[in-house]
Parts: sequence; C-alpha cells; structure tokens
Amino acid sequence: MHLFPPATCPRLIVKIGSALLVGPDGGVRREWLAGIAADIAERVRAGQQVAMVSSGAIALGARRLGLAKGGRASLEDAQAAAAVGQIALSQVWAEMLGAEGLTAAQILVTLDDLEHRRRYLNAAATLDRLLGLGVVPVLNENDSVATEEIRFGDNDRLAARVAQAAGAQGVVLLSDVDGLYDRNPALPGAQHIARIERIDAAVEAMADTGSASGMGSGGMVSKIQAARIANAAGAHLIIASGRVERPLSTGARHTLFVAEKAAPARKAWLAGGLTARGTIHVDAGAARALVGGKSLLAAGAARVEGDFARGDLVAIAGPDGRTLARGLAEYPAEDAARLVGRRSDEHADILGYAPRSTLVHRSHMALL
Repeated sequence: MHLFPPATCPRLIVKIGSALLVGPDGGVRREWLAGIAADIAERVRAGQQVAMVSSGAIALGARRLGLAKGGRASLEDAQAAAAVGQIALSQVWAEMLGAEGLTAAQILVTLDDLEHRRRYLNAAATLDRLLGLGVVPVLNENDSVATEEIRFGDNDRLAARVAQAAGAQGVVLLSDVDGLYDRNPALPGAQHIARIERIDAAVEAMADTGSASGMGSGGMVSKIQAARIANAAGAHLIIASGRVERPLSTGARHTLFVAEKAAPARKAWLAGGLTARGTIHVDAGAARALVGGKSLLAAGAARVEGDFARGDLVAIAGPDGRTLARGLAEYPAEDAARLVGRRSDEHADILGYAPRSTLVHRSHMALL
C-alpha cells in the first residue's frame, strides 16, 4: 500500500473524480470501481478508517435524462441530473462495498454545512461515529439544492474540508491527471513534480484550470486550493492518477503535498473557510504584525470591502492584495469602515459606544 498506508495514516479520505467513475458512454465503470472497493476493504481490514468523496451524480443523471453537456448546461440541469444520479451513485457504492463485506453510508452536504461552525461540528461528529463503527461514509455535494452562491463547485475542496472535519491524516485525490507539472502537461518539456513542501506563488502559477475529461468541475487550481486546506489542518494530500487498476494499492504516479504542523482545530477551520463575507485591506506594518502573531488593529487597516456582521468570516489582505489571513470580524462592516486608520483611543468618540480593542482578534484568526 503505497498511498498513505494504515500504519502512518489511521484515517484516510479518498476522492474520486467523475471521469474515473463514469465512462464516455455515461455508464458506471464497474470493473474499475470494484477494484477501488477491494482496495478500500484491504485497508479497512488493516485497521485504516476510510471515507470516500465521490463525484459522478451529475454525469450519471445526465445520461439517464438525456441532458446536453453532461448535465452542466445550466444550474437547473445540474440540479435535476444530480437528483436522479445520486440515487444511482449511492446504489453502486452500496453494492460494490457490500460485495467486500463493508457497510456504506451516504452523506450529502452543501458549502454552508461546513462553513457554519455548529453544522460543521455536527458533521464532524457524524463522520467520527460512522468511521468508528467501521462504516465507509460516501460523501458528495448536495447539488440538487445547492445554488451558485452556496456551492463548493468541486469535490477536491470538499474532500479537504471533510479531511479536516474527520481529523484525517491523509487525502488522496484520484483524478484524470497524475499530479502537478511545472506547466500544462500537454506542453512540450512539462516536468512532473513528485513532492511539494510548501504551496507558494510559484506553485500556484503552475496550475492549469482545465479538466482533461470535460466531465468534472475541478482543475488543478481547485486541487492546489484543496492541498492548502488539507495541509493547514495537518493532513498530507496526494494528487494521483486513477487511470490505472487498483490505484490505492499499486502506488499510482502522484504528487505529494506535505502537511504543515497541524493547527488547532478552530484555526484550521478558519483557514479552510471558502465564503468570506468581506475583506479588510491592511498596510505593510499591519501585515508584518499579523505574521508576527498580533491581532488586527484599526490603525493598520487601509479599507474595508463587503457587507459583513460581527462574527462573520472575513479575509485580511496585504498591500499587494494577497490574502494573508482569515478571521472573525469584531465589528460589522459599516463600523469597521469608520475606524479604518484610526487609533484605539479615538474609537469611542467615532462610534458612540464602548469599542472592542481589535478589528480581528488573533484568537479568532488563522494565517494562510
């Protein structure tokens, strides 16, 4: 077992892309999927707890409904295809895992389920209980009800968030690509990169937005975003080729993104947030202070964007516009904007009420 063996990875999340699960004819690739089920069973028998994030509902439903563009011509088509296809997808997983003596469970989530702190904790508790019972949870985005505003949009980032919620040590993204290249792999001279120690601007620049199959929604950009979320939560992430039989046990070619030291659970949840309600732009001095572990004071803020309330998740951007951190706002956007650049001793006179000491406190902030 080359990809995250049980001895070093007690809890594993495996994501399967649409192009691997669904063939060009729109039908399930049952023989390949049976091999994945066998891989999972082997790992469960060895003591590893495994959860799956499975794409494929829209592609399966589109075939049954005869919808154009794989069911992705419109949001309404995608929702209809997902509603039909999810039944077929869950049946396939229950059958394949059942043939290996495993019990499958279905969990459908929306972005809000993992961005809202209380619902996130509920989802985490459910995952933990199922895994502890030896069940293999199969998760997917609830595309039949999700709108553009509340969608993950791809299962790569969903898998990373699930890993965070489950306290997993490893994530495998099985896809139609075998990892990260220094440029689009279709270009001459493209070099495969086997290991990434740190995701920086140079690594992000290597990403290509295309999905080779045209079936899925997650290109390399979403996979790198997923790696950032997983790594911040202490989980290593592998992007591996699923274009081989039994990829989990044969050691498919891949790129490994090495995790950082795990952040505290609340900080990891903040860092992985995808739906910031606004942005607070800061000057160079404030940016240095944040990196040094300080809270964000109004004096270091340059401007405020968005419409957020106290307690909402906001992004904090440096002078170059790059997001430095995410945190929970101590003020609503209107009041925060009035305090921009002002000293703490001026706040009470400006607002007319006893102020809080920071715009975002370090206890409720995670650096990226």
